[in-house]
Amino acid sequence: MGMSYRQFVGTIVLSALLSVRVGGLALGSDMKYPDWESQWKILKDADAGVLLGNQWDITKPMGLGQQAPLTPEYQAIFEASLRDQVKGGQGNSTGSACVLFGLPKLMSLAQPMEIFIEAGITYFVPTHDPVRRVYTDGRDWPTDEPPTFQGYSIGRWIDEDGDGRYDTLEIETRNFKGPRVYESSGLPLHKDNETIVNERLYLDKNNSNILLNEITTIDHALTRPWTVLKKYARDRRPIWYEYNCQGSNNHIVIGRDDYVLSADNKLMPVRKGQPPPDLRHFK
Repeated sequence: MGMSYRQFVGTIVLSALLSVRVGGLALGSDMKYPDWESQWKILKDADAGVLLGNQWDITKPMGLGQQAPLTPEYQAIFEASLRDQVKGGQGNSTGSACVLFGLPKLMSLAQPMEIFIEAGITYFVPTHDPVRRVYTDGRDWPTDEPPTFQGYSIGRWIDEDGDGRYDTLEIETRNFKGPRVYESSGLPLHKDNETIVNERLYLDKNNSNILLNEITTIDHALTRPWTVLKKYARDRRPIWYEYNCQGSNNHIVIGRDDYVLSADNKLMPVRKGQPPPDLRHFK
C-alpha cells in the first residue's frame, strides 16, 4: 500500500512536535498535559468471563450477547447479518473488503494505537485506519467538511482534580459516512450516518498504564444512547507491525457479493448455493 500509516504520521507528527519544542522541553511538560505516550492495546475484562473477540461492550459476549438497544428494524437487520455469517457470508461486516473501521469501532483497538498530544490537537494513530485528529483549539463545527468513516472530532481538556495538569479529554464526533458497524458480528449503525459519538478518556487512578474510555453512541438505530467502557493497556516498549489489509486478504468482493480465493487462486463461493458473479463481459 506504499508508505505505511505509521511512517506517514511519523513524518507529520515529528515535524509538528519539533516545531513546538521550547528550550529543549517537550510540549507536554510545558502545557501540563497527561502522559499518554507509547502504545495502547485493548484490555479485556477477564473477571467478566467474556468470549474472546473484539466485542463492543467488553463485559458481554459478541453478537446477540451484546444486548444492544436496537430498534426493531435494526434488530432484524442485525439478526439477518448473523444468519448470513452462519452460512459462510460476511453479513454486515465490511472487514473482508478492507473498508476502514471508522468510529466507533476504531476505538475497540483491534490493532494497537499510539497517542500524540499537542496544543490545539491530539492525534490518535491506529495501525489500521488513517490518523484520527481531535481538535482542542476551541473551534466550532465546520460546515463544508466532507463526511468520513472517522467523522470530525472536537475535544476539550479538563483538569478535574485541580492540580494544574489536564487529566481528562472529552470528545464529540460527528459528520460520518458508512457503512459502519460496532464489531465484526455486523452490529449495525443507522444508514443515515447521523451518529454522534461522545468519549471521555482518562487514566485509571490506580494504574497509570490503563487508559479508560467511556464511549456513548447516539444513533437512530438505537432506542437510547448506548454507553460502554473501554480499557486500554500501555506498552512502553512496544513492537510495531505493519498492517496491510489487502496483503493477507483472500476475500474478493464483487458488487454486493463476497467470494474467496482458494489456495490455488481459484474463485470460490463462501456459502452453499451462492451464484457466480456476472461474467457477461468475458468470452
